[in-house]
Order: sequence, then C-alpha cells, then structure tokens
Amino acid sequence: MSRDFRSLLPPAVRDGEGVGQALTHRSAGGRNNERLEFLGDAVLGLVIADALYEKLPDAPEGDLTRLRAALVNRESLAALARETGLEGTLNLGQGERKSGGQRRDSILADAVEALIGVTYREAGMQAAREFTLALYVERLNDLPSAESLKDPKTRLQEQLQGRNAELPVYEVLEVAGPDHKREFTVAVHLPTQGWGQRGQGSSRRRAEQAAAEAALRRLQQVQEQ
Repeated sequence: MSRDFRSLLPPAVRDGEGVGQALTHRSAGGRNNERLEFLGDAVLGLVIADALYEKLPDAPEGDLTRLRAALVNRESLAALARETGLEGTLNLGQGERKSGGQRRDSILADAVEALIGVTYREAGMQAAREFTLALYVERLNDLPSAESLKDPKTRLQEQLQGRNAELPVYEVLEVAGPDHKREFTVAVHLPTQGWGQRGQGSSRRRAEQAAAEAALRRLQQVQEQ
C-alpha cells in the first residue's frame, strides 16, 4: 500500500523548514542534507538495532547484525523512499536532475536518513524513533531469516567447513571493458571436490559472489544425486 512520507512525520517537523533542507541535495547549492544525513544514519542504526533486540530476544548477535544491515542498507532505504513518494520531492541541481539523480539509490537513501535526522533535531529522539518505525513497520513485521541474508561466499565456506573440506580458492580470470564499465570474471576452486565454477560481475567482489552462488547450486545438485 502506498504511503506518503509527509504523513508519517510529526506535525512540528512536517510544516517546518527543515524538511526542505532534508530533501536538498548538495548539487542544488546552499544548505543541503549532508549533515542531516550523517545524523540520521546514526539514529536509524540505533532505532533499528533496538527494535530487532526487542523483537528477537533469542537471536544471537550475528543474526541481529545481518538483519540490521539488510534493513538499513542503501537499497532498502531507496525502496522506502520510492514507496513513500519521496522520489519526486527532491531538490537537485539542474545537472543532477538531467542525469536522473532523483532515481539514484544513493541520493534517495541519503534523503531518508536526512528526514530521520531533521526529525531528531526538531522533535527529539522519541519522535525520530516513531517516524523510523512507521517507515519500517512492514519490514519489521516480515523479517527474512538471518540465514538467508548470508552472502554466497559465507554460505559456501560454512558448507565446506561442515563437510571438513578445504576452503575455496578464488582466482580472477579476466578483467574486461573500459574503466567506467568493468566486467570481472572470477573462478572459485573447490580443492576437495576437484572442480570449480565461474562468475561475472561489475566488481571483483560481485564476481566472487556469483561464482560462490554457482558453486552452491552445484553442491546442492551433487547432494541430491
């Protein structure tokens, strides 16, 4: 269901000048949202950590850390911005707007954090907490399993350790394309199993993750045979 971010803000903040600053990117000049984003990032991390601590009383630290990271990362914040109508309200410089800045995940995420920051500054911690939890209510009510949030490289290593197998070895096979559009090809070798898999991505890390994911699928196929 679509929500308007302004309706979630406390009235004292909603009608104040701070919201305008929170929605102003540095490309627009003048007072922008960078300092508010810095503040909101800290408040967001604390509020979500506290919510997870209360909601999952038996979860170990590692699970809480992975869940928090998934909730407060750039992609999640940008998705919240789009869901709450923030995308069309940003104040951007002409060049940034022409290049599609209003749709860029980093800019959208920073604006959400800046709104949390300005709420904290103008209405206090409890108001910032309530605004943040209102933004996240659906995500907190439908949390993924912590296991599903582990990256492929971690899951592959844990699976191999559980089999008392040698750890995987990653090798960059090729780096192609211009500087602004690199394409990495990486192989992951599983010494105990005697085979490997390949993966591609726009960075070495992404290519390694893709290779690890391919290796996990093959391990699953071998196990089912």
